[in-house]
Amino acid sequence: MLALAVGPPDKLRMAGLIALSDPPRDDSAALVAELAGLGVKTVMVTGDAKATAEVVARIIGISGPVSAVTPLPDDVRANDYPIFAGVLPEDKFRLVKALQSGGHIVGMCGDGANDAPALRQAQMGIAVSTATDVAKSAAGIVLTEPGLAGVVAAVKEGRITFQRILTYILRSIVHKVMQVLFLTAGLVMTGHAVLTPGLMVLMMITGDFLAMSSSTDNVRPSPRPSVWRIRNLTIAGVVLGLIDLAFCAACLAFGKFQIGLDTNALRTMAVVILVFSGQAVFYVARERGTPVEFAAGQVADNLFHG
Repeated sequence: MLALAVGPPDKLRMAGLIALSDPPRDDSAALVAELAGLGVKTVMVTGDAKATAEVVARIIGISGPVSAVTPLPDDVRANDYPIFAGVLPEDKFRLVKALQSGGHIVGMCGDGANDAPALRQAQMGIAVSTATDVAKSAAGIVLTEPGLAGVVAAVKEGRITFQRILTYILRSIVHKVMQVLFLTAGLVMTGHAVLTPGLMVLMMITGDFLAMSSSTDNVRPSPRPSVWRIRNLTIAGVVLGLIDLAFCAACLAFGKFQIGLDTNALRTMAVVILVFSGQAVFYVARERGTPVEFAAGQVADNLFHG
């Protein structure tokens, strides 16, 4: 509120009040709700007074206690507050570090030059389309359209990329475990190599084309944040590899002992088994069933908005 007065300096009289408002965008509440559905917590940080921050936060769907301490203390408990009011420019940088110290992955969204240190410190700095050049230089992502819809798109795209990498790694572990043990099992059963060097090279080349297709796989973004758990991922890959090995070895044993195929026919059969089992493993690895969910795990992320 601004008061307007008229008259000479020594005889001013009240003429009226002017109310100023900077309302949030119409899509802000929906975007905050969508981020919450993706497991991302939104924290509002503003230099405005506590009363203003509470009103804006209520409009966009952020609720909880408000921290209005200025300047922020060194031992600020950033996890306890979804709203920070009266924040000084240097406090944003300290808040990002406090959230990171609490084990959170932080995305910082800002537009001004005073946001640059926090944008640089965050794991992912996000500059809006109207941001200053300094903020854009410090950020890792620059939105090209008004609003924060690009933040949601970036979260989903990151999770899609994670799922594609997860598919590739899991398939590679299963394939390597199964292939080495399958060749050993074939040597034990037949007394000779079931694949010639030429066939092995051919299998490796054709298998690489199948693996490369995972980079453009049409996957679904994970509903919750994920984190790498290499130990669990390796265990899941070895278990699936042993299951695949049991099937492939059983097929080879059937051809050797039940049908009585000769050496060349067994080699042809081994190639066919590896080709189709490799495709089956890829289809299994790209689906997010129990083994992959166990391997990928979950972690809570924070989106820091200021």
